[in-house]
Amino acid sequence: MTANRESKAELQKSSEAFVETSTTDTQITVKPANEASWEDLDAVLGSSRCHGGKCYCQRFKIPASKWRDVEDDERAFMLRAESNCGQPESSTTSGLVAYLDDQPVGWCAVEPRTAYPTLRKSRVSWDGRNEDKNDQSVWAITCFAVRKGYRRRGITYALTRAAVDFARKQGARAIEGYPMLTVPGEEIPWGELHVGSRNAFVAAAFREVTRPTTRRVVMRLDFE
Repeated sequence: MTANRESKAELQKSSEAFVETSTTDTQITVKPANEASWEDLDAVLGSSRCHGGKCYCQRFKIPASKWRDVEDDERAFMLRAESNCGQPESSTTSGLVAYLDDQPVGWCAVEPRTAYPTLRKSRVSWDGRNEDKNDQSVWAITCFAVRKGYRRRGITYALTRAAVDFARKQGARAIEGYPMLTVPGEEIPWGELHVGSRNAFVAAAFREVTRPTTRRVVMRLDFE
């Protein structure tokens, strides 16, 4: 992961800004995953099943041809190393953790776009675009996870806004995501919504760039 180096004090100052209020008037706090414990990450991602198993947010990093060859425990090990969880002095991490009443309830993966190898071959990411796939200054929000029992409380909205602040402070030139279109009254299985909803990105001031499929959009926010 490539990012501007920051001191421990600067990272802590950044994390203090990641506080949002949900529609239930309950405070949601978001902080970089390196400032969270592994137990907190596992409480969110260890209970989340997608892509036929416990993903541990590796779907955009492990090639599709090798996905079934990697065990759940190995995916967990990869996330633990990438996130640098439990290491608040680290200048890099791979995501953010949301807390509600001091309970870890949500996760958002956000890194430079180049950190996600499978995005290079994704139709959703590139169809109709002329982008430099090696541009490390463009960051991406690729995945959300919210614990069962805590959904529909504005947690993905808080995570999206926090991801914008985090990427900007880490030196990103732009940030993008690849969410789904949702229709009022239409239920979508949570496993399909791991990329987030378009509404959450709109609320964080992203603009729609392309609509590569009938259900997916590319949303982007430029900082320059």
